[in-house]
Amino acid sequence: MCGIIGYVGHQQAAPILLDGLARMEYRGYDSAGVAVRSETKGLQVYKSKGRLQVLSDMIHGGADVEGTLGIGHTRWATHGEPNDINAHPHVSEDGRIAMVHNGIIENYMEIKQQLLRHGVTFKSETDTEVAAQLLEFHYNECHNMLEAVGRVLRRIEGSYAFGIICADYPNALIAARKDSPLIIGCGENENFIASDVTAVISHTRDVIYMEDGEIAVLTAEGVNLFNDEMDPIDKPHSHIDWDVSAAEKGGYPHFMLKEIFEQPEAIRKTVSPRVREGRVVLDDLRLTKEYIQGVSRIFIVACGSSYHVGMVSKYNWERLLRRPVEVCLASEFRYCDPLVDDHSLVIFISQSGETLDTMAALREAKRRGGRTLAVVNVVGSSIAREADDVLYTWAGPEIAVATTKAYSTQLVLMDLIALYLGDLLGTIEKTEYDTILHELEALPEKLERVLASIEDVKYFASRYFNHDSIFFIGRNLDYAMGLEGSLKLKEISYIHSEAYASGELKHGTISLIEPGTLVVALGTYEPLFDKAMSNVVEVKARGAEVLALATEPLKEKMAHTADSVIAVPETHPVVQPSLGVVPLQLFAYYVALQRGCDIDKPRNLAKSVTVE
Repeated sequence: MCGIIGYVGHQQAAPILLDGLARMEYRGYDSAGVAVRSETKGLQVYKSKGRLQVLSDMIHGGADVEGTLGIGHTRWATHGEPNDINAHPHVSEDGRIAMVHNGIIENYMEIKQQLLRHGVTFKSETDTEVAAQLLEFHYNECHNMLEAVGRVLRRIEGSYAFGIICADYPNALIAARKDSPLIIGCGENENFIASDVTAVISHTRDVIYMEDGEIAVLTAEGVNLFNDEMDPIDKPHSHIDWDVSAAEKGGYPHFMLKEIFEQPEAIRKTVSPRVREGRVVLDDLRLTKEYIQGVSRIFIVACGSSYHVGMVSKYNWERLLRRPVEVCLASEFRYCDPLVDDHSLVIFISQSGETLDTMAALREAKRRGGRTLAVVNVVGSSIAREADDVLYTWAGPEIAVATTKAYSTQLVLMDLIALYLGDLLGTIEKTEYDTILHELEALPEKLERVLASIEDVKYFASRYFNHDSIFFIGRNLDYAMGLEGSLKLKEISYIHSEAYASGELKHGTISLIEPGTLVVALGTYEPLFDKAMSNVVEVKARGAEVLALATEPLKEKMAHTADSVIAVPETHPVVQPSLGVVPLQLFAYYVALQRGCDIDKPRNLAKSVTVE
């Protein structure tokens, strides 16, 4: 959600800012802007509603804007509608200070009223302009920008990542963060700030991850960091080891399709290093046998697709571990007075590791005494740093807003954790343990078979793309998988789509089935296949058209009732959702393609949700 980029050095800043913003377009935004300081023109601000290209055309790719110090931003509207005025950067009343901001200032209205009483006038509806005007107010009092920033941070409540430049400080870029991601990129005679390493990876692989409450002052020559007491601090540098080409399309028409096809390799990278001599080995997990035996309840906390990973895992974990598992939406967890104590294992799943709802839930779980385990993709992210234990999915960068390979790697990593814990508890028979592990290792090859035969999916997408409402039905693991298939479709095609447990049809939902309604029936969970078939008969009797998903051995049986069938290879039931979800991802992609949608950047959505 939103993107921040900042640069200080000896190169022309504006083209670098535009390039950084372009690399963060996947985060979701509705307006963009840059502010650059030059010796001759002072503070120059350009911003516009709409795509980044509108801004780039306005300033001819940045060539029109001189200066070697600047900040840029892509905004996803929270306070105020998307328009040129509400776009960032925001400038103080006297025009000396420019600010970009991710997050939400919760007490902005109180501060705004105070500033209005002092005669300050406002141009926008945003909370960010309030922060910029407050900064000017304190700067006029103390005449020291760093001190003024400290006063502002002590005054505001909420979440923020700030990038600030001031006309009076021609060589300094100031940054601060709390509950919103911000990194520092360290180059040679130049330094950067960014919401995401993808924005700076073409310039430097040397980064510093800022922590909550920290302030940084960047010049071309170096970086000075301070804690919330304004004491100087030293921070370790991290090296980014993935290649810049991983964040480029590589010949694919969309990042989403590229990332769907990257899933076999991403799963291979997640699974292979964790299997040694036929056993799951999780070196980074510090959960002892004694602790696991004392766990009375397991919570899985997540949002969106990661929540759907939790739903699949609930079925698998309860069967394999014989422990109660509760799957919670992170946005609800801390408000429902959760029954977490020191006998609770609380697992947090997040692609970015910066999801604000999930971060707040993690802190609540720790406050209540729970043991926390993070499953994330981004090394050094906030959730990874704050959890008691962390396991990385190693999916590589994911650019498309609609997740695919991050979901798939989360799913297989949760399967590996279940095997590891089940082995400690002695709740999994050796034969089943060996079978599941073998199938996880064979999964990349089977996924490649699925991806090699996508013509049927393309055809069905061209046949069904004009439906306005689609229902996914399934039982047990198929229901959990259907949640993700439905979400993928609605995210990028804008078709109304819902997933239901098949047995719930007769409790109300079947009233929505009428002649011509498309129902996607999932029948990959073999133990309940016959019951799934009975639900297909139910919807067919009401005139529904049924597109089914089944395993190869069950395809012919499903075809007797369904109108169309997509088949996937058979595997162990625990692993089957990892195969079944891929045709659903592809179906969503090709439906969206037929409808002419902006697949990588669907409307109103952001990759990383860093506000509540």
